[in-house]
Amino acid sequence: MKYAILTHGGAASPHAHSDGCVKAAESARSVLERGGDALEAALAATVILEDDPRFNAGTGSNLRFDGRTIEMDASVMTSDARFGAVSCIQRVKNPILVAAKVMETPHLLLVGDGATQFARAHRFPDYDPLTEKAQGKHARAMAELRGQGDGDYAADAAPWLTIDWKSLWNFGEAPFQDTVGAVVRDSQGRFAATASTGGTVYMLKGRVGDSPLMGCGVYAGPAGAVAATGVGEEIVRRFLSKTVYDWLEEGIPAARAAQRGIAKFPEIVDVGLLVASRDGQAIASNRNMASALLVG
Repeated sequence: MKYAILTHGGAASPHAHSDGCVKAAESARSVLERGGDALEAALAATVILEDDPRFNAGTGSNLRFDGRTIEMDASVMTSDARFGAVSCIQRVKNPILVAAKVMETPHLLLVGDGATQFARAHRFPDYDPLTEKAQGKHARAMAELRGQGDGDYAADAAPWLTIDWKSLWNFGEAPFQDTVGAVVRDSQGRFAATASTGGTVYMLKGRVGDSPLMGCGVYAGPAGAVAATGVGEEIVRRFLSKTVYDWLEEGIPAARAAQRGIAKFPEIVDVGLLVASRDGQAIASNRNMASALLVG
């Protein structure tokens, strides 16, 4: 069986950033070529994506409403049903590696301070993922809520403008989307899927999206692996990754399963998928999406 490596930089990420996805895929290929398995390869790819400040995961993650807090989510799943995830973790460089550590415990998901302290216990050092790009993005997003935006975040702001969002503030003081992922099939027919994110444009403290939830952001099993990206709440409502995986189990080709998954969403909702099966692979999105595919 040939290997396949698929990576993405998030639904609506510019195609111009696909070079970062190619670099991530090549890192995964190097792991496979030296005898590593699908899990090791998927993790290697995701670390590259988390370290690229152009993507909203790890370094460069989105700020929450307060303009100071960064909480990140990540998960990983393999075709032998191992799963590990972290949510709302702070001040680590590579959330995906902490999620992989959770796989070694009896738990599936660690959140908040518990996830961060778990990372420290396993010697993941303190790291500030904030970038000037994230600060600028936050400033533009908040301007949109004040009616002074440039329109780029109008769709994201729309649900918040229908409510008194300041009354929901949960940061302890008065106030003034994207994901990266990888799917790997190794030459032994093993699968792994990863997702890592800094969240959406507008987030209260403690918000959890699809990325750390099994069957939503990722799913893997003997029939294949799936990683999703887009508007987390909408992906969770459709249990997207497991739904697409079930189609693979039914014998539906990867490309058709991916397109069926995208078709479950209205055009206004950003969504993208990486799908690998025993005999095929596909990348699909209803938006521009930086991505890469290597098959060997």
